[in-house]
Amino acid sequence: MIEFLIQGFLKNLSHFTEKEQQEILSACRWAQELHQHQKRASGEPYVIHPIHVAKILLGLQLDATAIKAGLLHDILEDTDVTRQEIKDRFGMDVYHLVNGVTKINIVNVKNKSVQERETIRKMILAMDKDIRVILIKLADKRHNMNTLQYMPVEKQKRIARECLDIYAPLAGKLGIYSIKTELEDLSLKFLRPDVYDEIKTFLSQKKGERAEFLQLVQEQILKAAAEEDIEINIKTRAKHFYSIYLKMKTKGKELHEIYDFLGIRILCKTQTQCYALLGLVHHLFKPLSGRFKDYIAMPKENGYKSLHTTVMTSSGKPLEIQIRTEKMNNTAEYGVAAHWAYKEGKHTADLDSYNTNLLKKLRDINSEDYGTSDFFSSLKADVLTDTIFVFTPNGDTVELPIGSTAIDFAYHIHTDIGDHCLSAKADDVIIPLNKPLLNTQTISVQTSPNAHPHLNWLRFVKTTRARSKTRNWLNKHDNDIVIDRHIVAKKALKRQTTTPTALKNPVEEKPVQNKMIDSSKIGVSIDKERNIMINLAGCCNPVPGDKIIGFISRGRGIIVHKADCYNLKGINDFEERKIDVEWENYSDKATQSFKVVARYAANLFSEIEGAIRKYSGHLISGSISETDRGDLEGYFTVEMNKMDDYKMIAKSIRTIPSVLNIQKVKQF
Repeated sequence: MIEFLIQGFLKNLSHFTEKEQQEILSACRWAQELHQHQKRASGEPYVIHPIHVAKILLGLQLDATAIKAGLLHDILEDTDVTRQEIKDRFGMDVYHLVNGVTKINIVNVKNKSVQERETIRKMILAMDKDIRVILIKLADKRHNMNTLQYMPVEKQKRIARECLDIYAPLAGKLGIYSIKTELEDLSLKFLRPDVYDEIKTFLSQKKGERAEFLQLVQEQILKAAAEEDIEINIKTRAKHFYSIYLKMKTKGKELHEIYDFLGIRILCKTQTQCYALLGLVHHLFKPLSGRFKDYIAMPKENGYKSLHTTVMTSSGKPLEIQIRTEKMNNTAEYGVAAHWAYKEGKHTADLDSYNTNLLKKLRDINSEDYGTSDFFSSLKADVLTDTIFVFTPNGDTVELPIGSTAIDFAYHIHTDIGDHCLSAKADDVIIPLNKPLLNTQTISVQTSPNAHPHLNWLRFVKTTRARSKTRNWLNKHDNDIVIDRHIVAKKALKRQTTTPTALKNPVEEKPVQNKMIDSSKIGVSIDKERNIMINLAGCCNPVPGDKIIGFISRGRGIIVHKADCYNLKGINDFEERKIDVEWENYSDKATQSFKVVARYAANLFSEIEGAIRKYSGHLISGSISETDRGDLEGYFTVEMNKMDDYKMIAKSIRTIPSVLNIQKVKQF
């Protein structure tokens, strides 16, 4: 069986040189030798897995180095081979790729997810130097998900959730939609097998009816295109399972109530023909309002180009139609892999502007000294989140995370633009610097040599780059403060003699934070001393929403207490050693974070938001995910006029029929 698989694999290497083919065969045989006594969870010989990974990479048209690394990607982790042996046999490039996807070995790790997350972080760091690292990992994940049924149920769900949260969105950002959709569907299969089977059965039962309907539409489009002498190729399809599932969730509908689960893709030769075909389609069928998107004029950051429209067909069924050239379709299927030169010697630096923008974001995150939790928060917020498109005055497109401001835009253009940003306009109308930008606005930034970043920018900037650049400027130019990650330490210029008033109110009232922080140690510097650490006091456990004060301890750095902590009274010479601190992201209002558990309800998020607004609260952040039981679990942070308002907000949320439980949380 293995030899048959290998021979079939080797038949697909004809586009490589004879030397490259021999090297790939050598890697294949070495992998076979190293894994010869190992079995998959399915009972199959282990070497089947790296061969399938290499086949997926061949499908992405990657170069010989990536194919060799794909064949050898598990040998550092699962065999006794040394790093030097890989370097000696196949060179440094193959070694770096193999090392980039190898799991981190953490001794005595208490939580498996900690090890996996550190491995993902390592892989993201390696991806900055060579993007083929993530392509190999995606191929590895793609094949592993196909055989996940042999794992214990708990492990199935953990791996599927990780895949849906990290790998599928990353494949989408890289433009590799063929892998993205497969990963999403396979994740759904293990996270919600009931829904997956329901959709599969439904589509299977309607297969004949669907084929007849699509054939009729296809004939109408082919005839109209032929009359205009436009040569086209049409592909018909049902939307993938996960996208149908999302429609069920977001619209709160049962499967039989969803009609737009069919799609047609029209491929042509030129961009001009794309727009001509759009006119033909809209002449044949009535377009639905608000369902047209022009990704040719405004491509996605990953290079994706296509025209999307949804029309109402003559049979009364809605149908999504995509129109693109063959070249655009190649980019849509293979994404960043399509922009790889398919030749040896291609480097990450040679990639086009779309993909270098993605790498720029990853580089910004990597440059921050984040803990694991903060790293993944930034990865999801900056890279894997939904985005908006805005324009520069010259018409260039800039893609930013939803919620980004003019400051984020300015720093995206250039550090100097951000550092000297004075004001901004959206569509020639002056806007506040903290106002979230809207899709398709044209943004212009006015600068001044005397303008500079302010501490309050950290309240509202969205991107890691803007936050990092603002911190850097303030640390370099403002001698009265030190900022590191989430804490702002204010240097005291002069200590006052202790008075009864000072003892009664030892710290002026500070605004409180409106974003959760990692309570682990945070490195800062005070005056000329470096590597001073900030710790949150264990006695009072300050959390966002508390007024805080710092105390410079002997040998333990800065300890942050609640301003009214009882233990402060027992600290000798407290007044001489206290230091003003505050949360980096703060608001002049009170905040509270809480967790909600509820039965499944499509409109839960909007109901919670409505309950919060009822008592003049403002939802700062929130997320809802499904549990293994099919319930919903959500985490929210709300801003209020005063902390007492939370009682009324919580009471209002409890009246929502689907809500089972609500409780305060310190951080998430």
